[in-house]
Amino acid sequence: MISLNGKVALITGASRGIGRAVAMLFAKAGCDVIINYRSDAAAAEQTRSKVEALGVRAQAMAADVADRAQVDAMVANAIQTFGRIDILVNNAGIWKHNPIYNMSEELLRETLDVNILGTFYPIMAVVPHMMARKTGNIINISSTAGQRGEAFHSPYAASKGAVISLTKSLAPELAEYHIRVNCVAPGWVDTDMSHEALISDDRENILHLIPLGRAGTAEELAGPVLFLASELSTFITGEILNVNGGAVLCG
Repeated sequence: MISLNGKVALITGASRGIGRAVAMLFAKAGCDVIINYRSDAAAAEQTRSKVEALGVRAQAMAADVADRAQVDAMVANAIQTFGRIDILVNNAGIWKHNPIYNMSEELLRETLDVNILGTFYPIMAVVPHMMARKTGNIINISSTAGQRGEAFHSPYAASKGAVISLTKSLAPELAEYHIRVNCVAPGWVDTDMSHEALISDDRENILHLIPLGRAGTAEELAGPVLFLASELSTFITGEILNVNGGAVLCG
């Protein structure tokens, strides 16, 4: 029922985890995919190969989303190669233990740069192109941490809260150009980034806080992203779609 035939999507951080699952599901819906990655070229190439096997065009493009020049060059290359970008999924992000009483300045800056600037820069690069075409769809990936905070991960929580505020700010700003801006806020999802925590001694405490009693999968996050990218959600903008097993019940 959901089709993205003829669309082109740029997905940041798509070499693994949620980003890879989104790329695969978009491809199944007929969408051409640009797979952004920072350093793991082998994983990105593996994703590209799997996406292409589904019958769509795909290309892996390296860029550090926290570096504006690299992002601008990637977007220009994507538009030159594919002709346009219809959908932007801002998925790239980092999550690292960083308690306030012993906070690492390096980790603080890296987290804010990747999670906040790394969301701003791709949007800043694609929006003029989307405005000129008077159409576009931007989907940001935030977190339940951006809604309720997260002890020992305050830079991550603060950055993801910023992503939510950015979404709500840009939705009305870009509406006149028929550019929709929405956000998916995952809870615990079993990916490379969170796997260690989910097999640690804290596992039972984590799962106890989730009414459905388990962590989500990357594929369960990709479905809501596909919905927001599709024609089934054309009257939705500025929305925060929670995908967390009932752990955080807020908009």
